[in-house]
Amino acid sequence: MAQLFPKWTNRLPLLIVAGLLIVAVGLMGLIWYYGSPWYTDVGYRPEQPVPYSHKLHAGDLGIDCRYCHVAVEKSAVASVPPTQTCMNCHRLIKPDSEKLRPIRESWETGTRMQWIRVHKIPDYAYFNHSAHLRGGIGCETCHGNIAQMEVVQQVQPLSMSWCVSCHRNPAPYLRPFDQLTTMGWTPPDNQNEVGQRYMQERNIHPPTDCAGCHR
Repeated sequence: MAQLFPKWTNRLPLLIVAGLLIVAVGLMGLIWYYGSPWYTDVGYRPEQPVPYSHKLHAGDLGIDCRYCHVAVEKSAVASVPPTQTCMNCHRLIKPDSEKLRPIRESWETGTRMQWIRVHKIPDYAYFNHSAHLRGGIGCETCHGNIAQMEVVQQVQPLSMSWCVSCHRNPAPYLRPFDQLTTMGWTPPDNQNEVGQRYMQERNIHPPTDCAGCHR
């Protein structure tokens, strides 16, 4: 009896199943990406109540991060500077600027400025700024080159996988202590070797178990 269909059609069910699997995997990948911090958080740059330029202050003027974020080396939080910190300079520099009116009003009335937080770790995850700086992780590693940002934006996902990848191998990211707040820092060619030495000298053993961050 003559064949009704060519021989290649015998493989058709297998090809259909393979095609469906490829489509399913592709859809899962898209759902994961568009639901992950790489898509939802990276690039977040809210408009602040006062147009503060980190490029001007940290970049052009060279103001160190710690002048405003005074608690970053001593506390779990970096701290948002009080209005008094702004007025240390702006009582004399552009004291009548219209853009700075909210700052002056905050200072005169004692009302806190309502800055909008850019980088936020979930409440169920513990993060300590001072511990990371004491180990030699620079501001730029997590926050990007702030000195080039007119408007601060999130440049890293700050996701669990992103954090854990550094905890498993921190050596490439460790800096000399005098370079922690340097923006645009270039690691040496033998950074892995130097980083391994820092890990020994500084007794760095980042936790990789759940309890390290979820307390």
